[in-house]
Amino acid sequence: MSKPEKIVAVKGMNDILPLDAPLWELFENTAETILKSYGYQKIVTPIVEDTSLFARAIGAVTDIVEKEMYSFTDSMNGDQLTLRPEGTAGVVRAVLEHNMVYDGPKRLWYKGPMFRHERPQRGRYRQFFQFGAEAVGFAGPDIDAELIMLCRRLWDDLGIRNVRLELNSIGNAEERLRHRADLIAYFESHAGILDAEAKRRLHSNPLRILDTKNPAMQEMVNGAPQLLAYLGEESLAHFDGVRRLLDRNNVQFTVNPRLVRGLDYYNRTVFEWVTDELGSQGTICAGGRYDPLIEQFGGKATPGVGFAMGIERIIELMKGLGEPAEPSQCDVYMVHQGEEAQVQAFILAERLRDAGLDVVLHCATPTGAGSFKSQMKKADASGAAFAVILGEDEVASNVAAVKPLRGGAGEQQASVAFDAVVDHIVDLIVGAHDHDHDHEHVHYHP
Repeated sequence: MSKPEKIVAVKGMNDILPLDAPLWELFENTAETILKSYGYQKIVTPIVEDTSLFARAIGAVTDIVEKEMYSFTDSMNGDQLTLRPEGTAGVVRAVLEHNMVYDGPKRLWYKGPMFRHERPQRGRYRQFFQFGAEAVGFAGPDIDAELIMLCRRLWDDLGIRNVRLELNSIGNAEERLRHRADLIAYFESHAGILDAEAKRRLHSNPLRILDTKNPAMQEMVNGAPQLLAYLGEESLAHFDGVRRLLDRNNVQFTVNPRLVRGLDYYNRTVFEWVTDELGSQGTICAGGRYDPLIEQFGGKATPGVGFAMGIERIIELMKGLGEPAEPSQCDVYMVHQGEEAQVQAFILAERLRDAGLDVVLHCATPTGAGSFKSQMKKADASGAAFAVILGEDEVASNVAAVKPLRGGAGEQQASVAFDAVVDHIVDLIVGAHDHDHDHEHVHYHP
């Protein structure tokens, strides 16, 4: 009988392995703490939504809807469904469906996987993870500035330095319409320079041509009419308000008149946080205002603004900071030999966990339970601060051997009565804290 063919992950859909998990946890914990400090609440929406949600929100003539969405027909009932390519549409759908702003504006955050069928590259995958925030029901420039400053605080707390903020205003629909007419006329006058993609977008979404990466078009695009020149008094006042708040809070930014967003629902403020350390795909966070979106979904006109950041790209930047890749797995590693010792090890492990300690219990592999020596190697490799050792002699005497594994523990191996093991280890941990000993690998949670 032939050996079954090895199954591998779908291209562009990557595993997050335990070695990388600490960086993900560091990012997520830091981001969640910051969002909470600003008054944002968590929301979780489905990975699968009705296809029409994204076609209506994102825009039918966009790369995402035309070429990148994972859409399918539900074989059970014929519904047209799509794996979400971004987070805002689902959050706004939930806000509207559950009438969440009936009692006032809401600050919300989310995280989770998104799906786009595009060419995988560094930090950009077909299944990718986003962390995002949405502030719904707020109309002024203050909330725009708050979201931007929130991002700045995140970069500071993570130690990420080489990122810059680019800012623009794309005004309202009427202002964009006037600009659009002049933009189309300008591009038509340079039709010989337009590539195939630009020609396709010329009458459907000409604003996106400004975002082209084609070097042959850069000089021509640089001379195109700038949307900022078409902004009316209200849009200019809003943009000035955002810039003033950022200036007063020492947030450096560059106004980039070519900055547009790829999704149709944006208006007024748009922004991107960009780095040069990830190649051509340098945007790690992007967002802006989307006041028309809830009305597009059939609700009452309600302002909104938000951002989304690609977690994989931020993890790439964090790896460059030399963050510890493999912290300790536990506080205590249980080493045991013999059937009765195994039973007692289970009991002590549960008592230690009841006290808030992280405990790994040695378990047998296909080659057996392993000798004391091999188990102690496992204990040391785990990063645990202590090993609790049980053998036949310990069980007969109703004691456990407690061995500190880290140089700063300040104690030698001790024989401790079963009922006193928890207090003994907790006392050692508290003592290490009190005397400012090295407790890098201790994770006691009182």
